[in-house]
Amino acid sequence: MRVVIAEDSVLLREGLERLLTDSGLEVVGTCDNPTELLHQIGRHTPDVAIVDIRMPPTHTDEGLRAAAEIRSQHPTVGVLVLSQYVQLGLALNLLAESAEGVGYLLKDRVSDVKEFVAAVRRIADGGSAIDPTIVSMLLSKQRSADPLARLTPREREALDLMAQGCSNQGIADKFVITLPAAEKYVSSVFSKLGIPSSGSESRRVLAVLLYLRS
Repeated sequence: MRVVIAEDSVLLREGLERLLTDSGLEVVGTCDNPTELLHQIGRHTPDVAIVDIRMPPTHTDEGLRAAAEIRSQHPTVGVLVLSQYVQLGLALNLLAESAEGVGYLLKDRVSDVKEFVAAVRRIADGGSAIDPTIVSMLLSKQRSADPLARLTPREREALDLMAQGCSNQGIADKFVITLPAAEKYVSSVFSKLGIPSSGSESRRVLAVLLYLRS
């Protein structure tokens, strides 16, 4: 798996490179600004780009805009955006079109190397990785008319875990239940949200998008 890292903090950039390399991933490029990031994406076509949301020159949303351009110009490249603080509006902008092959994590998550590397691999495979803090904030903003209001608390937890990228087995492990029982929760979520069983789009992705937009 090939990775490009864009982070203007030398310490974090080198730390990311080291932990990813030690975990068996190939870091094919590193940089500290969005212009060089886009150049390296075009040059290397990696599986995943890890992008700091704030980079020079203004340190506002340069990383997010670069991530959007990567998704537009290089749809096969997964994008994982890292942020120091929760920026809910920017997260929703990133995920608005599709949650496939995209992630938004707080930089604190990097300290859990196993989980972080798993998130990078999941994004490379077309999955998603959404920080639990963001998921919790979205839950707190639910409105009474929200379609998620039809879900039971346990079903909401299952959807929460889906939004974080958990598989049915992952949900079963978190709930300490059997895989068939977890599959029933997931099936019930799809049913209550009105997500059809047919079609080319992933039901999990549609559920997560509905979750994020609610």
